[in-house]
Amino acid sequence: MTYGDMDSRQSVPSAAVGGLAFAASVMVMVGSFSVVAGLAAILDDDYLVVSRRYAFDLDTVAWGWIHLVLGLAFVAVGVGLFANKSWAGMVAIVLAGLIAIDYFFFIPFQPVWSLVVIALCAWVIWALTRARQEES
Repeated sequence: MTYGDMDSRQSVPSAAVGGLAFAASVMVMVGSFSVVAGLAAILDDDYLVVSRRYAFDLDTVAWGWIHLVLGLAFVAVGVGLFANKSWAGMVAIVLAGLIAIDYFFFIPFQPVWSLVVIALCAWVIWALTRARQEES
């Protein structure tokens, strides 16, 4: 059974529905913040500052585009989860993993926010996989 295959006769545990709704909310929120951070990095080259000894030295504008694209995708998939689309569950898990990896490499730029986003992405993955378990 997928997220979109549920009809009114089937009951889904309320914890699964609550977990999906909260995961979708977190995805829209984190995605929106990533879009803003991406736009800030694209429009202002001095927005991000990192030490010269960072191994993954990408241009500020490159980080901005990465955040912008992933953030827009995260928002779109979060909206798809709210709409109970069948494709949104698996795409959300993959995207949350990609965002977590992105912010892992972003730790030298914004350490506290990066760790918060990684933790939220881990929670989104847990909530989505837990909801799938409770459906079956």
